[in-house]
Amino acid sequence: MFARPVSAMPREGSKSVLFVISSEKQGAGDTRPGFEMDELAQAWDLFRSNGVRTAFASPRGGAVAADKFNPDDPANARFLADPDAIAGIANSLPLAGVDAGAYDAVYIVGGKGAMFDLAVNPELARLVAQSYQRGAVVAAICHGSAALANVRLADGRHLVAGRAVTGFTAEEDALFGKRWSKDYPFGIEAKLRERGARWVESPLMMPGVAVDGRLITGQNPYSTGLVADAVLRALDIVPAARTPRRDEASMALAERAVAGDPAVASELVENTARFHPELIAIVGHYQLQVAETPTTVRAALAVMELAAPHVGAEELSVSRAEAMRRLGRIAEARRVLSTVLAEKPGMVEALELQSRLQASP
Repeated sequence: MFARPVSAMPREGSKSVLFVISSEKQGAGDTRPGFEMDELAQAWDLFRSNGVRTAFASPRGGAVAADKFNPDDPANARFLADPDAIAGIANSLPLAGVDAGAYDAVYIVGGKGAMFDLAVNPELARLVAQSYQRGAVVAAICHGSAALANVRLADGRHLVAGRAVTGFTAEEDALFGKRWSKDYPFGIEAKLRERGARWVESPLMMPGVAVDGRLITGQNPYSTGLVADAVLRALDIVPAARTPRRDEASMALAERAVAGDPAVASELVENTARFHPELIAIVGHYQLQVAETPTTVRAALAVMELAAPHVGAEELSVSRAEAMRRLGRIAEARRVLSTVLAEKPGMVEALELQSRLQASP
């Protein structure tokens, strides 16, 4: 499969998407959070490669700042190399002056900064409501879904009421948003449920998208490609064939591992460069932290076991041993843990698990 060149200019009369980005972060400091570059660049990459025109807006207008990101990621690198894209985020349109009828779709970018300005911005709520009522597609990714909470339509109903919606989950925020979440005006999942949304979600860190007509939402950064593809289809554009990104391919492989596909291990061995074993390991590790049933523990272990031959981290081995203990596979857990302690005899987490295993029959 192949993708059209990202540098190809959109044809005259092509569809248009307005990216809405947080203004919260100012400068290079980290006193306030910013937007998520991956969620912007990956969607921009797909829109541009399918001939869609793009523009950028923010609450304050002017320059917007991203949180830390990998500039060598292919989509990020293409975005950073495009003069129009860089000019767009250096001179974003102020939301107060945006014409709701000027764009075929509004795409709200996530990042923790969105919780402090996009989530409570009345101009954005107006723009989203008017755009939707005029027939535009409305999309949001990750923390960007918070911006939908206060959107009311002309009849007074909340936009999300009765609709399938997703966003960064309460579980995900509890694990990954600890620095900022205590200061959020509300929790995304709780507030959207309160507004009458039919909340849907995938397992922790796994891609998830909710499509309800012209309302499209994604759960987390790994859902960006799914959301962008759904927006294209909602604009009556068949997405150009493309090779899945490394993180997309890795998540798909992890999902197949949970489903019990016996081919995943050999596929990872034969095509290691196509995947991201470390990401797969991290997903399994964190999924175990929130697992509450044998089924979810087994799922987390399946993901970790897929990555284990390719990731030498002792932390992963300890997590695998803990999952085995919780499933009653005590002998296996002891074998895995003994290998860790042979390498790191003073590792606190391993010693604590050893004590729990010693208390097991």
